[in-house]
Amino acid sequence: MIRDAQATQRRLLDAAADEFSTYGIAGARVDRIAEAAKSNKAQIYHYYGSKDRLFDAVMHDIVSSTASQVPINVDDLAGYAGDLFDRYEDDPRIPRLATWYRLERPGEPEQIEVLSETIRDELAQIRRAQKAGVLTSRHRPADLLNLVLHMSFLWAFVFPELKGEFARTTRRHRRRVLVDAVRALLAPDTPPTRSPVA
Repeated sequence: MIRDAQATQRRLLDAAADEFSTYGIAGARVDRIAEAAKSNKAQIYHYYGSKDRLFDAVMHDIVSSTASQVPINVDDLAGYAGDLFDRYEDDPRIPRLATWYRLERPGEPEQIEVLSETIRDELAQIRRAQKAGVLTSRHRPADLLNLVLHMSFLWAFVFPELKGEFARTTRRHRRRVLVDAVRALLAPDTPPTRSPVA
């Protein structure tokens, strides 16, 4: 019975991730999720209570698995951004879900507790690395983390007008551009060079 319940919840979460990533929270339909999961609406409400709480469960699942598979590495934030890029390329639902979350849950901090915990932990690690001189202090920890996270989403949000320019680029190329950009962001400050005074 426990295994059956876990299998049902896994199917519901996978189907819900597909549905929410396509239609958002408001546009998602519980009946479509139930049908795709080979389940029924009653089970959705039994396990999750509401469509909003099902979305929370999907986000919790994806954030937890991403944090586990791609932990932050303050010794190599550029590599961390590249690993996040790989995760998003392998599961393009993630950038879409993150976008719907920001659009439909504005002004609701700490709605997804595991996301808040992950962000707090990453900020603390960046803060410690900056104090130890491992990371540049040109940017505040929150600014730096925000830049790295958003840059890792770069290729998921190419303007339609630019897609033709990138039609033949490879995944390897896109990853290298991202990693190089983050490395440049993290480059240590260098004093300006002055021309000799005649």
